[in-house]
Amino acid sequence: MKARETFSALEARRIALAAQGFAARRSAQVGRKQLTGLVDRLGVIQIDSVNVVSRTHYLPFFSRLGAYPRALLEEVAWGTRAPLFEYWAHEASLLPHAAQPLLRWRMADARDGVGIWKGVARTLREHRPFVEKVLAEIERRGPLPASELGHGAPGQKGWWGWSEGKRALECLFWTGQLTARTRRNNFERIYDLTERALPARVVDAPTPDRAEAQRRLILTAARAQGVATERDLRDYFRMGPKESQARVAELVEAGDLLPVKVKGWREPAFLDPKATLPRRVATDALLSPFDNLIWFRERTERMFGVKVRLEIYTPEHKRTHGYYVLPFLQGEAITARVDLKADRKAGVLLVQASHAEPWADGETPARLAAQLQAMAAWLGLEQVQVKPKGDLAKALADAT
Repeated sequence: MKARETFSALEARRIALAAQGFAARRSAQVGRKQLTGLVDRLGVIQIDSVNVVSRTHYLPFFSRLGAYPRALLEEVAWGTRAPLFEYWAHEASLLPHAAQPLLRWRMADARDGVGIWKGVARTLREHRPFVEKVLAEIERRGPLPASELGHGAPGQKGWWGWSEGKRALECLFWTGQLTARTRRNNFERIYDLTERALPARVVDAPTPDRAEAQRRLILTAARAQGVATERDLRDYFRMGPKESQARVAELVEAGDLLPVKVKGWREPAFLDPKATLPRRVATDALLSPFDNLIWFRERTERMFGVKVRLEIYTPEHKRTHGYYVLPFLQGEAITARVDLKADRKAGVLLVQASHAEPWADGETPARLAAQLQAMAAWLGLEQVQVKPKGDLAKALADAT
């Protein structure tokens, strides 16, 4: 891209969509190379246990690459030679091995009780004999889930109803002493010693100093977003404002980020020098509510003009769009939202509610229906059923 100082809002959106992988040509067959390539492009994939449609980490790959074998992602994420690892990056996340040394400063913060990690350090300090016993049991017995650890009295509760054993395991996970060896079918995390679970080349990799690691994370966020405000860059790996602001200033001074203006954006923006600006983006995609493109709600509203809320924890009578709502990306705009549920027993993808944005056009129902049918087939469901709720429901039902 030629050097420029100002972009329109539409141009910024196109840059962001290209950076997120929505402008790339899809492969006829999706294999391991495509999955790992997308993780490298995005830098991080959020994971979540909610399985109303599909657990969220499966969905960004489907949205960008199309149908792929779900077992292949499980192999890439948790297989014997998996190139990914789990850690608290954006939220609970999957990341490439190369990111592990870049997050050791956060593991050290957890150990030392810096910022939000005070509770972790307090647990490690006040319950040291118990935590050491948990660690010794993992070392002696090998990879274990919390349910088989054998610590904590029956009915004893810790954080969020977890057993004290689970609490200790999570603290050891956050400090980097343990990691996820794999996941069980019920999504239960299996813990193991980090030096035993990850390849030696990762464990033995030198630890960059804090500022350098943070600069590299900010650059990953910039590459994945194309053009972004400092707050956008900060949120991608959940960095603190003072450190993020300092790192962005350093990267601008070094020429690794280019300060630009985006019309309609109140805050200054920063461009990845390698970002591309396609003439148009022609993809259609259903987006997980935890998708990298829309997970920072402030950026989503600024970029697409829509307010996206996660209403899982909202009482049913107060929900606007539904329980588990997937926005529909139609080309370069979010034109609709659908509240989905996979009824696996009946073999049906249920559209419990469907709503159009004001700028949806005559093509929206048919294009959305095509994506719903593709998703149903990918999930192994036989049909799509549209319930009569929402202003798009009738047109969508007619197109399905």
